[in-house]
Amino acid sequence: MLAPVLTSDDYLQAFQGLMPRGAVWPRDPDALQTKVLRGLSGVYAQNTARANNLLIDAFPGTAFELLPEWEQTLGLPDPCAGVSPTVEARRAQVIARLAAVGGQSIAYFTQLAANLGYSITITQFSPFVFGQASFGDALNGPDWAFAWQVNAPSYSIRYFAFDGSVFGEPFASWDNNVLQCEISAYAPAHTIPLFNYN
Repeated sequence: MLAPVLTSDDYLQAFQGLMPRGAVWPRDPDALQTKVLRGLSGVYAQNTARANNLLIDAFPGTAFELLPEWEQTLGLPDPCAGVSPTVEARRAQVIARLAAVGGQSIAYFTQLAANLGYSITITQFSPFVFGQASFGDALNGPDWAFAWQVNAPSYSIRYFAFDGSVFGEPFASWDNNVLQCEISAYAPAHTIPLFNYN
């Protein structure tokens, strides 16, 4: 169900419909009473528009005015995001933090990166075990049991979007700082995440 879009004229018509009938209650546009009601109806129309905007702004994926409150709740903005991250990047980080329930699987970290707007793959390593390894396998030591590698493009480009970006933002931005910070923050404490940008 869509939110009602009520204009000042709609409210004026409603106000006049609630007034008693008679010569004392004129409805013509030049009457003093109509001018007073038109002044009041503008405030009601403005409040309706603001309430409709609150329905959009209450959700983190479409938030603009409430975005700083979402960020404050989640411990953002993050220094990894840089000095002036785009609104779209800030929203993505809020959504990723809200959706991050914790996990240790490849699927979990792939989804975490996707929520941030990055496409990644993950490579797992294992230590070299004589008799179980094949010719040409790396001679990894025991610490490699705890290492895993995030494979991402060198540059993940975010383009200016007319429906999601705001005036003053760059037409394109590219970096992987947020990806690296968020994955490092959510990586299990006993593991060693490595990052490969190709």
